Amino acid sequence: MERKWRTLVLGVNALSKIRVYELAKELEITSKDLITILQEEFSVEVKNHMSVIEEEDAALIKELFEEKEKEKKEKENETPKEDIKEKYEHLVEQNALKNHKKNKGKNKNRNEESTIIDEQKEDRVEETVIEMDETITVKELSEKLEKSSTEVIKQLIFMGVMAGINQEIDFETAEKLAEKFEAIVVKKESIEEEEVDQEEEVDDETNLENRPPVITVMGHVDHGKTSLLDAIRKSKVTTTEAGGITQHIGAYTVNINGQKITFLDTPGHEAFTAMRARGAQITDIVILVVAADDGIMPQTAEAINHCKAANVPMVVAINKMDRPGANPERVKQELTEFGLVAEDWGGDLICVPVSAHTKEGIDSLLEMVLLTAEMLELKANANRNGKGTVVESKLDKGRGAVATLLVQNGTINVGDSIIVGTTYGRIRAMFDDKGKKIKSAGPSIPVEILGLSEVPAAGDRFHQVKDEKTARDMAEKRKEKLRAEYLLSTHKVSLEDLYSQIKEGKVKELNIIVKADVQGSIEALKQSLQKLSNDEVKVRVIHGAVGAITETDVTLASASNAVIIGFNVRPNDNAVAIAEKEAVDIKTYRIIYNAIDDIKAAMLGMLEPEYKEVVLGKAEVRQVYKISNIGTIAGCYVLDGKLTRNSSVRVIRDGIVVFESELASLKRFKDDAKEVATGYECGLSVEKFNDLKDGDIIEAFTMEEIKKKQL
Repeated sequence: MERKWRTLVLGVNALSKIRVYELAKELEITSKDLITILQEEFSVEVKNHMSVIEEEDAALIKELFEEKEKEKKEKENETPKEDIKEKYEHLVEQNALKNHKKNKGKNKNRNEESTIIDEQKEDRVEETVIEMDETITVKELSEKLEKSSTEVIKQLIFMGVMAGINQEIDFETAEKLAEKFEAIVVKKESIEEEEVDQEEEVDDETNLENRPPVITVMGHVDHGKTSLLDAIRKSKVTTTEAGGITQHIGAYTVNINGQKITFLDTPGHEAFTAMRARGAQITDIVILVVAADDGIMPQTAEAINHCKAANVPMVVAINKMDRPGANPERVKQELTEFGLVAEDWGGDLICVPVSAHTKEGIDSLLEMVLLTAEMLELKANANRNGKGTVVESKLDKGRGAVATLLVQNGTINVGDSIIVGTTYGRIRAMFDDKGKKIKSAGPSIPVEILGLSEVPAAGDRFHQVKDEKTARDMAEKRKEKLRAEYLLSTHKVSLEDLYSQIKEGKVKELNIIVKADVQGSIEALKQSLQKLSNDEVKVRVIHGAVGAITETDVTLASASNAVIIGFNVRPNDNAVAIAEKEAVDIKTYRIIYNAIDDIKAAMLGMLEPEYKEVVLGKAEVRQVYKISNIGTIAGCYVLDGKLTRNSSVRVIRDGIVVFESELASLKRFKDDAKEVATGYECGLSVEKFNDLKDGDIIEAFTMEEIKKKQL
């Protein structure tokens, strides 16, 4: 009886309150609209869609909506009686206005014809306008000015500029020269600037449509991110990854209750910080996976900081709830240290307990994600040129450069020309996340494309341009700009930098060439390896590219004394043969931290060793002999230890070190001795020192090398 009574009480309590999003579903309106109605019309304070309201308030709102619907239906049933006469008069007025406009247009055209002729005459008298880049050759300028090159060179000489027909002159010189020929020189607007303007174009709100949310799954290594994603899209990815760790960004689209969601699975190992940061920049909502039995770990904290910096909303999935030691309350407690308070603790952070293994709580997690997306009102214009970001890229043996793109606005189609960073191309084929061929992709859809000239860098922005020629020109300009920046950074030396550069010449360098299967892995390896640099050994990644290890890489390694690291790639037969001949070290890895550990070990060998002094023995000078052409010979008695021929010695007189040098000779009677032990007599001479006296102590010592065990 008592148990029945308890369940009845619990049932009453459950009925007494209702969540905002549940009520919004019943009323068939968005959670955002309902929150506005509650705050403005009913003065009910609600924070978000997860807030609860009383059953009485909910009933009032339902009544209000029912009344409004009845009023609408009544208005629809009432047929408006239009006055036929008024309607007819209105039509007559419209026709009269159209005829008047036509006649006015004809008269206006007649008047305009005469003004156009006058303007054309005036234009002929006007100055010539010449468009040019930063520089122009004398020949080109003379052609544009419609003057002979001799005449142009003559004017340049008068200006004090000695330039031949094929030499280039800068904008300022061309401007002054053009003035003499009554012409105006203007700088050409670069194609890139036009494209940037186009990219920054603000879309009209009428063209905006709802787009699927882009979700990033983040968290610490081995907390079950990929397994959770597998549970959502019901497939296995973890088994194909080396060591069960996701090495590349995967992008997948999932259909949930008729709504599309795009998931990005960022790698969890801390070496892939750069990739994770890139994932957070293109995402709308982050699912932060925390293991219920492990709590907040270093990479979880890192992921939280990325989300805060990118100002991206978070939904926390407390995973591994099926484990015996699962404690979700501990996770919530640890989250408060980062200023994140769970909803059931009075905050606004959504925490959902889930289990990727038993699939428990996954539906409620997805529901929360969709609700959060609904509140964000994510919109994009599909009827414009496509733009977005490169998620991942690789070099495929049969297909060439392959790039995974995430369209963020507009639509891209097969046959479109696009520019991606310093790469360009025409989309030859497009595949969705399931490998099916598709013809177009709209906002928030990840696609794999073929047809790019080179492998783009992961994280590069892409946008569609009118044709391939424009894309090629823009890519060339960007390459030139990068090259110019690189040359400036490598060759320009100021007095302030000179001293530090001289000092850097003494620093030992470990040159590395990185080859990997995808661009993202190269970035991650570069960052991790460069972090290993210290005051004594500097790690330099001199080259990084996608694809197998080739003969060219081995030649470069041989020339620059570098080590080749292959990540998920192998050297071809020719490369192996040349590497053996040139004695180039090639190391291949499948897991990133194995590569980092090996480089650490190599660096330990390159560190300057520390030395410690080891005293070998002591001898007392008993008699001093001065011999011409040889110097001073000391007759000694070994008190302690031993004296060896190659040892360093110091001369001690009355406890004070008088001189430090090496033994010039060591003899027993007339023979040279390698060493003399305790209790034996010997004759010795000290290099570059003749002022030996009776009673001096000769201390023999050596410096022993101590290898460093850590960086």
